[in-house]
Amino acid sequence: MIAYRLGKTQFINDLTGTGAYLYGGRWNNKGIRMLYTGQSRALAMAEASVHLPLHLVPTGYSILELEFPDEMIQVFDQKQLEHVNWRSFPASYVTQEIGDTFIESSLQLALKVPSVIVEGDFNYLLNPNFPEYTNLVKINDIRDFPFDERIFNR
Repeated sequence: MIAYRLGKTQFINDLTGTGAYLYGGRWNNKGIRMLYTGQSRALAMAEASVHLPLHLVPTGYSILELEFPDEMIQVFDQKQLEHVNWRSFPASYVTQEIGDTFIESSLQLALKVPSVIVEGDFNYLLNPNFPEYTNLVKINDIRDFPFDERIFNR
């Protein structure tokens, strides 16, 4: 599987899930390591952009292309979310518990989950605690990522 992560250049090589550990996210609570990635460059940009101010064009960002084995992906059953407002902001404790349980079980390398930002697209949540994680997750490419200023400066 190929997946993408957009982040500050100074942290782009950190695949340990430190950001998620420090701040938590939609699919994890603070104190749980998880690496958030998107199925495409565009999704990675959309997911990152919702956390940025719209009046400033971000600088100092890079895009990371990762590769990991397809057979090590657990596909999340979205039916579990039918009666939950899982798209809420701030994130629902239900999705955080799902992600925390996935990480703590260490049964698979990645969990495929639906994107809140782009309906029909998917994110891959990687488990840095998974055995052989550093051998299974490969960096294919890292490039500077200049944001299109038309998205910002509004």
